[in-house]
Amino acid sequence: MKERIKKYLPAAGTLLVICLLGFLAIWLKKEKEQPEVRETVNIYTDKKSLYAGSANWLEQNLSEEDRQAMVRAFTIYEQKVHTFLQGPKSWSEGIPWSGEWCQFSVEGNPFGGFGCGLCCMANIYNTLSPYEVSPWDMFEYAVSSSSYAPDGRYGAIDWKEMRHVLRKCGVRCKLYRKPETYEMFQEQMKTLKSAVVLITSAEDDTYWQNTPGHYVNIWLYQEEDDTVFLAEPGNPENNRSRIPLRYIYDALKTVSRFQYLAVEGYLEEDNQWKAHGIDENWNRPSELQ
Repeated sequence: MKERIKKYLPAAGTLLVICLLGFLAIWLKKEKEQPEVRETVNIYTDKKSLYAGSANWLEQNLSEEDRQAMVRAFTIYEQKVHTFLQGPKSWSEGIPWSGEWCQFSVEGNPFGGFGCGLCCMANIYNTLSPYEVSPWDMFEYAVSSSSYAPDGRYGAIDWKEMRHVLRKCGVRCKLYRKPETYEMFQEQMKTLKSAVVLITSAEDDTYWQNTPGHYVNIWLYQEEDDTVFLAEPGNPENNRSRIPLRYIYDALKTVSRFQYLAVEGYLEEDNQWKAHGIDENWNRPSELQ
């Protein structure tokens, strides 16, 4: 019996080694493929990381038509950028991007008077994510998920609450103070998806007049003419226009603790809200139809 066992030991050992090598090969293959699959599912981050990390997977699984459709779907361009308006005049005149949220209030404090920051936050969430919510939805979520507590006197959301809420929405963002030079600000804007900036005519009234403090949202910096696409919740005439980036820099409100919130991207897996749908009546623009 012992002789038979000794006879088959080498063969059994070889078979065991082959099995182990086979399992190792399968495991390594899965480990190699896993990052590509994970990155491909996370298609809402940004186009460059999507194609850099998942080119092989996309090549094998998507047609050229599908790939081009994906690029169009997750590339930011002017028509896709949401630019909500906050005030009652825009709503009464039927101007696109306005809604009945302008008629809501907190202890008599009308949304049209303090909702600029919340409009900007809704713009960012809707433009970068696959979801769509109203500025009032953003207001309610901010109240329930942060220390934001508007009242009859003060309703504007502050910087830290803004950052906290957007991060819970999956938006990667940071707060900054005004750089020492315009060139530094310019270089940073080239790399960002968007920014919420606090402007005041007390610093510079070239573009904004009689404005003590106001949040606006900027997108799509163009190096060739040094302009940005402006989401201006308080002025329908200036909303969705291109203005020099210099106007923003010069008008930044330096007496505030921070001057702007820089948006670096969006991560679907970090989004703890994932709300979708606008219940309020609003003037939906034709580009979103």
